[in-house]
Amino acid sequence: MTNAVILHPRDSVAIVTDNIYKGDTITFIDNDGNIDTLQATTNVPIYHKVAIIYIKKGEYVYKYGEIIGYATKDINMGEHVHEHNLESVITRNH
Repeated sequence: MTNAVILHPRDSVAIVTDNIYKGDTITFIDNDGNIDTLQATTNVPIYHKVAIIYIKKGEYVYKYGEIIGYATKDINMGEHVHEHNLESVITRNH
């Protein structure tokens, strides 16, 4: 059973569909239709973002194929992505 969703091949995050706790397995269907898994390195509240790749500080973060912001620090695969490590592009440009 899956507990996360990605919608675009460019996405660097998935949206979790259950509360995820550090050490839990996150399961999603990748863009090739294969089941993929990763281990949560932090707690991730339901409907929040989790990194599905390593994201370097300053790199853009993609959700639904669109840039939603940039990483304000290095973000490890399996880590919660939110305002503590992501700044919106709107904030950056204004």
